[in-house]
Amino acid sequence: MSDRREFLKTSALLGAASVVSTNSLSAKELAQQKGAKGVQSYRRLGRTELMVSDISFGTSRLRTGQEHLIDHALDRGVNYIDTAEGYTGGQSEKVIGRALKGKRDKAYLVSKTMTRASTSAKKLMNDLEHSLRSLQTDYVDIYMNHAVNDVGVVGNPEWQKFVDQARSQGKIRFTGISGHAGNLIDCLDYAIDEDLIDVMLTAYNFGQDPKFYEGLTSGIDWIATQPDLPRAIKKAKAKDIGVVAMKTLMGARLNDMRPYEDQGATFAQAAFSWVLSNSDVDALIITMTSEDQIDEYLGASGAVTVTAEARQLLDQYANLNGANYCKHACNLCSGACPYGVPISDVLRTRMYATDYQDVEFARDEYALLETNASACLSCSGEPCQDACPNGIQIDELCAPTHRMLGSTEQLA
Repeated sequence: MSDRREFLKTSALLGAASVVSTNSLSAKELAQQKGAKGVQSYRRLGRTELMVSDISFGTSRLRTGQEHLIDHALDRGVNYIDTAEGYTGGQSEKVIGRALKGKRDKAYLVSKTMTRASTSAKKLMNDLEHSLRSLQTDYVDIYMNHAVNDVGVVGNPEWQKFVDQARSQGKIRFTGISGHAGNLIDCLDYAIDEDLIDVMLTAYNFGQDPKFYEGLTSGIDWIATQPDLPRAIKKAKAKDIGVVAMKTLMGARLNDMRPYEDQGATFAQAAFSWVLSNSDVDALIITMTSEDQIDEYLGASGAVTVTAEARQLLDQYANLNGANYCKHACNLCSGACPYGVPISDVLRTRMYATDYQDVEFARDEYALLETNASACLSCSGEPCQDACPNGIQIDELCAPTHRMLGSTEQLA
């Protein structure tokens, strides 16, 4: 494991010395250079037959007063908006509702709710109706079982009972699941095999695809890759289930990459081109927090291949950040903690705080964990220190994450 960590450190130093550009541009300048053309491609979302913008609007961080972001995205051709009842404490749905008032037909709406294996159909209907009131609409196009991490939740018969009722009442058109945690693959396989969903929203980025690491680490075989996520995506596609990707930026440390961006191409656009080049993926959603960012992100719309320049940016990012990014759904650390701390989930919430720089969102997500990392405060760290085959130093990260997100302490 020490050799692995030394390799990552050396790679980062070599990478940092090799590609630095003197033409570092802001997101606004890059978007202007690209012409801010907006959506260039609409793709069929599986059996739903919906034609959706290939790069679409995620709203997990949308807050009151940001209706203009929805307006700008619509003006640029985005027609698929993804939200959930719990995003930003309910603000997200309400902002969308106000922004789409009088123009509901301009967008396909997706919302979601968190459930348990025992959640009743009545409770699910109440959740849906609450979302509909916030969204100021009488239906959503897709309603999802949100952030699933337990096959029992996916297989809850009350969910299907609810779906049948909601469909018959015209409150939802299609159904799906979303997930990004450790048991994601098991949940996806079950939902696909049992034909329970029309659409799936899954974490997927270049850092989770074995093919990327084969290219980056030619001749080096210690980096564990996970073939199951691309396999599950291909399996869904074979059943004509719509596939939407999220968490596409492998931590979204965008500022780390600005010095290396040139010729109007950005790391984000490179990462999106990787995702969209997989013909098994129909579209991706990404949180957009400014008009300039919307324009930058949509610069990758229509991509079907990864250029040599884009690949160089992805390699550079992996060199800089590969040693501190927890690959969602890898879950090879599962069981390492004797106290049952869900390590990958804890590190995911840390990413929201340290990479996304959104501590409020990170704390909200951390509070949803059934077991947090409080046990790590009094643990030596020995049980998990070598549990990550990708070299992440779990023993040095979980306790500080709890101090940061499990209390009122501020991000350092």
